[in-house]
Amino acid sequence: MSEQKAILQLPGQEAIELPIMKGTAGNDVIDIRSLGKAGYFTYDPGFLATASCESAITFIDGDKGILLHRGYGIEELAEKSDYLEVCYLLLNGQFPDQEQSEKFHHVILHHTMIHEQLAKLYQGFRRDSHPMAIMCGVVGALSAFYHDSLDVTNETHREITAYRLISKMPTLAAMSYKYSNGQPFVYPDNSLSYAGNFLKMMFAVPCEEFKVNPVLERAMDKIFILHADHEQNASTSTVRLAGSSGANPFACIAAGIASLWGPAHGGANEACLNMLEEIGSVENIPEYIDKAKDKNDPFRLMGFGHRVYKNHDPRATVMRKACHEVLDDLNINDPLLDVAMELERIALEDPYFVEKKLYPNVDFYSGLVLRAMGIPKSMFTVIFAISRTIGWISHWKEMLDQPGLKIGRPRQLYTGEVGLKIDDVKNRSNT
Repeated sequence: MSEQKAILQLPGQEAIELPIMKGTAGNDVIDIRSLGKAGYFTYDPGFLATASCESAITFIDGDKGILLHRGYGIEELAEKSDYLEVCYLLLNGQFPDQEQSEKFHHVILHHTMIHEQLAKLYQGFRRDSHPMAIMCGVVGALSAFYHDSLDVTNETHREITAYRLISKMPTLAAMSYKYSNGQPFVYPDNSLSYAGNFLKMMFAVPCEEFKVNPVLERAMDKIFILHADHEQNASTSTVRLAGSSGANPFACIAAGIASLWGPAHGGANEACLNMLEEIGSVENIPEYIDKAKDKNDPFRLMGFGHRVYKNHDPRATVMRKACHEVLDDLNINDPLLDVAMELERIALEDPYFVEKKLYPNVDFYSGLVLRAMGIPKSMFTVIFAISRTIGWISHWKEMLDQPGLKIGRPRQLYTGEVGLKIDDVKNRSNT
């Protein structure tokens, strides 16, 4: 930390010195915790200029297109690692050695079963329930089945619940899908990889043998890696805020799922598919390109550009390769995929898109991969939740490991009435 100070001059008061904190990367941070004593709060809707915590897990530089997990670039992680190794890295701060890796893989892959009574809970939902609605309920209900590890002050309990959440999320997600389409649940297969097991639970049926396609397995593993964590986004901040109250980890992750469900957060790849359906065919693309370029037209190309990444989305480079591998392997005749590939070509070549850096982002490619696999749009955000569980639980654990934890309590700029008196009900008028 630096000894530099920011000087703030408030009306009618002596100047206040505010410490400037320096991290290992990114913007410096002004420590404004003493402002409350001077009678002031800061005003920052959306917390876009506020550091809510100190973290060593993930770093993003949107201007340079950088995404690091524990210091490792996302491109290298996707190329040289698998999802469970990334989980270990995020959770523990370093890569496992061979013995640790084998043990971690064994623990996660052999604890994918869920309590049989929890499986019966699905019957309480309507068959046409959205899978994310089911996930909010069943993940929160885990705390009713695993009473032995709910002491958030116990380090061993925190580790146990982390392992349980990572291992059981794909099972819960696949069961949500199976329940919604009326098919029987498929039990986990301990002989398969994390991604391969999820694909089997999604698509296998008891009456036929199921073999995992290795191309789809690799693509799903990359989807999991690329969505594992993304710094202090809305759902991660939700998990941290819920966890700051001492809530049990299953409740905190359920809160994160609810936040992720919002269309402005986890629904981007679904929105991209909706756009492709609206365009309909390659012949209609010029019309929609003109609409996208028209400032007076509300239409926007979904899946292009990114709120955080102003240069390029480093995840998109990885996902683009996986996307083309899947499309080449499956050789699907799908008009929407033709529309997507033509849009990709235009975005990479058209001067308008190149100049404004409206490149295809990770949601564009992951949505195409999931569609090609036969996964319905209603499951896209559920798969996002599987991936992001490790990010959520890592931030939750980091927060509890740090000294001086305080319950989250944002302030406000109050603009309502003051000093009103209550009239007798006979004398009240709302006109």
